[in-house]
Amino acid sequence: MFFLKHKKASAVLAAAMMISASLFSGCGNDEQQAQQMNAVQVKTMMVIQQDTPIAAEYAGKIVGKNEVYVQSKVSGKVVEKYVTGGQMVQVGQPLYRIDSRQYESAVLQAQANLAQSEATLNNARIDLARYEHLYESEAISEQSVTTQRANVHSYEASAAANAALLKKAQEDLEDTVIYAPMTGQLAVDDVAVGTFAVAGVTNLVTIGSSDPVYAQFSISETEYLKFMDVSTTQHGGQGPINVSLTLADGTQYPLLGQIAESDRGLADNTGTLTLKALFANPDDFLLPGMFVRVKLSGKVVPNAMLVPQRAVQQLLGKSFVMVVGQDNKSEARTVTLGDKVGSYYIIKDGLTPSDVVVVEGLSSLREGMPLNITMTSAEEMGFSLKADTTPFNDSKLNAPSKS
Repeated sequence: MFFLKHKKASAVLAAAMMISASLFSGCGNDEQQAQQMNAVQVKTMMVIQQDTPIAAEYAGKIVGKNEVYVQSKVSGKVVEKYVTGGQMVQVGQPLYRIDSRQYESAVLQAQANLAQSEATLNNARIDLARYEHLYESEAISEQSVTTQRANVHSYEASAAANAALLKKAQEDLEDTVIYAPMTGQLAVDDVAVGTFAVAGVTNLVTIGSSDPVYAQFSISETEYLKFMDVSTTQHGGQGPINVSLTLADGTQYPLLGQIAESDRGLADNTGTLTLKALFANPDDFLLPGMFVRVKLSGKVVPNAMLVPQRAVQQLLGKSFVMVVGQDNKSEARTVTLGDKVGSYYIIKDGLTPSDVVVVEGLSSLREGMPLNITMTSAEEMGFSLKADTTPFNDSKLNAPSKS
């Protein structure tokens, strides 16, 4: 009887233990299931680490390398025009003719004055020779000879002055025809026949060379230090800066340029430095006045850590990204941003190459939340190291330049 009671008690205890284990097991599964159900669906990427070339784009404008406002050296009415606006001309080619009648008269007057002064001078020299002969025979005083010599010198000076006036009159007459000072293309600001041209004031036409041309743009002080540091070329650096152009329709100009000129200092009102890059223009495709994007490249950041721009969030002046932490929970990391490179930021500090960052699903994500992770790639997300080359309009060019 005692054995039967003991066996029955043991069976009841075993059943109770099985029920208790079942209950505890059920609670654990429920917690795991609840955690999985509350996990935030996100897409993630590994931090990219590689040598990364950096570039910056600036709003620029094409300007002629050489431009000259053609003006007349003499005043008068334009009576003849040999060219039309927009025409290509060669150096020395006639452009305009000024009414020359008054200048022809001035030449005739100067010639007459010179002839008269030369005749007077010749007579004075004859008299001086005669006075010197009479003085030798003591027929006249020394004072008479001295006075005549002074007269000869005066007449010589008068003749020289009249000769200079004749030369000036002849030059003025020659200057009534205006010639092209350089080879290039005329603008369409040419004046019409009948215009009265004031010497050194009236612009008859503008002429400029079309090959090569400048792309003019401005950069900030920090951008200047980043791209123009002479140590990059003098101490085993990365070589010269490459300059390329993107046109208004988004196409790339096929030829590269080089920095040719820079202003002597920063502008007081903007704090920017004006630069000019020289580009060959053999087909006259680039026209002065065209708006372009000027891209500077050539500097490489070794072993740069890259994260997509969309993964970076800003709050209270700080930048941070969400990474996958322990137990697949979100973890916020404060980062120091470097340059933008295409779709990415260069991260100077705050991440390691082994970190996995969240690139999609950030809108409702907070730190410490469980994550349902889907690994993705740059190709799937459309990320690229290349800058955007979509067409732009004039309003974009008026915006401050950004690196």
